[in-house]
Amino acid sequence: MTTLPGLMLAVVLAVVGNYLADLIGVDLMGLPKSPISPIMMAILLGVLLRNTVNLPAAVEPGIKFSLQRILRLGIVLLGIRLSLGEVGLIGLKALPVILITVSVALVVVNFVSKRLGLSSRMGILIAVGTSICGATAIMATAPTINAKDDEVSYSVACIALFGMAAMLAYPFAAHWLFAGDPVLSGLFLGTAVHDTAQVAGAGLVYQQYFGEPRALDVATVTKLVRNLGMLIVIPLMSILYHRKSSEGAKPPAWYSMVPLFVIGFAMMSLLRTVGDLGEKPFGFMDPGLWKSLVGYTRDTAGYCLAIAMAAVGLGTRISNLRTIGPKPLIAGLVSALIVGATSALTLLAFY
Repeated sequence: MTTLPGLMLAVVLAVVGNYLADLIGVDLMGLPKSPISPIMMAILLGVLLRNTVNLPAAVEPGIKFSLQRILRLGIVLLGIRLSLGEVGLIGLKALPVILITVSVALVVVNFVSKRLGLSSRMGILIAVGTSICGATAIMATAPTINAKDDEVSYSVACIALFGMAAMLAYPFAAHWLFAGDPVLSGLFLGTAVHDTAQVAGAGLVYQQYFGEPRALDVATVTKLVRNLGMLIVIPLMSILYHRKSSEGAKPPAWYSMVPLFVIGFAMMSLLRTVGDLGEKPFGFMDPGLWKSLVGYTRDTAGYCLAIAMAAVGLGTRISNLRTIGPKPLIAGLVSALIVGATSALTLLAFY
């Protein structure tokens, strides 16, 4: 099984991260509860290992598997934590923030990219990656605008760098900005952090530091709604690009831009909704058994996300940034700051 070595490495880092967080916070610092997030520790261990040790090629398939399949499984299973009604309420509350943040980011990031002299293709890739769905949006947009390989790789590297920084810093910024309100903090994390994996990581860090699982739930739903923006933004960016270019490329079919894990999350929420109706779940199940199954599913989601976060660290190559040059990095930094500031100001002004 080609994925086993890398998968096991991610599992080990997740376990070690949890152990070290307790060792430092409880055993060494003498506190009743560790102030160090096991998720943050696992991510940092992954970054350290990736950039100090020459990892064998055998671990790469498993790291990729953890970043894609295990992460998506964890997000799907998270759906068991919320009923469809709760998902809908969060989505409606998040939608205005998403629309404002995405619109501002697309306009300003494209303008900044032009001012820096970047190609219009790279400007579009950084804009959609920052505003919508990180690397997924970049990979989905690239073929529609005939982006070159180096433009794609540079854009993904920018998203990885600044998204990682946001994932580690924004949970604390959110707690301070919104006076510990988990709903507003979750809305901020779901709209200000780039990639789905990074949003999940930020939500987990917030949950572990401040004891508020609600922030993770809100951040996850907000990000999934934001992901659906690909249905509109990617064809729009393609049309705008080809109006100014003679190159021909067709946008992908709309249904190919609906992430399956979004549907899976909704199905798990539907399952929770139906199961909670009536005295007996589904009309025949013992209520205690249903409660246990919900608990086990929730715990499994947490394990999956912990493994995926370790893989995020293992997938972060600092050496890749050396070939980018300053201009794309400046564009990526400005993009990240614009998205974060727009989200925060919108929430502070209207919520």
